[in-house]
Amino acid sequence: MNSSILNTDVQDYINNNLNEDISRLLLKGISFPNVEAKSIIEQIEAKKRCEKKLPTWYNALGIYFPNKLNIEQTSSEKAAAYKSNLVKGESLIDLTGGFGIDSYYFSKRINNITHCEINRNLSEIVKHNYNILSVKNITCLNESGIDALKRIDKPYDWIYIDPSRRDDAKNKVFLLSDCTPNVKTFQSLFLKYAKNVMIKTSPLLDISATLNQLNNMKTIHIVAINNEVKELLWILEKDYAGSVEIKTVNIQKNNTQVFDFKYEDEPNVNVSYNSPLDYLYEPNASVLKAGAFNSVCNLSVHKLHKHSHLYTSKELMDFPGRQFKIEKIVPFNKRVFSKEKITKANVTTRNFPLSVGDIRKKLKIKDGGNVYLFFTTNIDEEKVILVCIK
Repeated sequence: MNSSILNTDVQDYINNNLNEDISRLLLKGISFPNVEAKSIIEQIEAKKRCEKKLPTWYNALGIYFPNKLNIEQTSSEKAAAYKSNLVKGESLIDLTGGFGIDSYYFSKRINNITHCEINRNLSEIVKHNYNILSVKNITCLNESGIDALKRIDKPYDWIYIDPSRRDDAKNKVFLLSDCTPNVKTFQSLFLKYAKNVMIKTSPLLDISATLNQLNNMKTIHIVAINNEVKELLWILEKDYAGSVEIKTVNIQKNNTQVFDFKYEDEPNVNVSYNSPLDYLYEPNASVLKAGAFNSVCNLSVHKLHKHSHLYTSKELMDFPGRQFKIEKIVPFNKRVFSKEKITKANVTTRNFPLSVGDIRKKLKIKDGGNVYLFFTTNIDEEKVILVCIK
């Protein structure tokens, strides 16, 4: 950490050039005592990435930013705030602290936080930023979280871990056993020191396979922001042996959609099938990731087809996803469709043999507008087009 970057003139330059072209800045030349041009460019690029993802850090004066890879890997403030509402107690240790966003939000809910970061430079940056943000209840340790846990040798209310999804060559890995540290190997150690353990993983991780690798699983949170799944949160509880609850959440600008179900109940839900009625529903990304294709039928909706994952009802229902009014049902036939004179629409396919691109080309439909077309298969195995409005 180069403290000269925090000098007023350097900070002013960074803030005044956040929207400038980097190549132009380098061509023009950047010259400050004790600070390389490369370091200033890194600060500009990293801070720019925080504008929407980390507004608290972006808007605070005197924040020191790590490289942009650290920014990419960190939780967004919206996701961190959601996580913080899942914990309570006196103490929490963050074994893989990173840029410290999660620990910052945990500190609003728990009295004593320990932030472990093995990278010395990053640990210093986080400690500095906590001072800038007037955070007093976080202790920063520059060491491996596993080593810290063994050395401190005391119980915590919570352990939080976000294992690194990069290998030694900085390539992305996706299997839980390939992440560092390997939580499968250390889960018994975690539960020795804490009653509750929260593990953050990639949204690409397979839920069924991971459940077979972890013990004492109580809850899985699938967190989406603006209908994009950002992270999976696995909650382990010491001595827990009950059924696993899956909580889906889709955090949007004006509202948050939630849907919960028991993992073991999903295969046994009595699913009702029906032809399209007055309203159509498309589950949000977190529900789809959860595989709650049957469980959402408990919301008094009918499924169009076993493999379509679209739902319908006569009355408008509250549903975790997009809701549409069905205006018309049209057979998938180019000649018949041409009579609708729809030349511009939003196109979605579910359980349909053609891609969106192929459909647009075949039916000459431009993208956009207020009409929504769903190309799908109904319960009679017919290919149909559902003409809808939001």
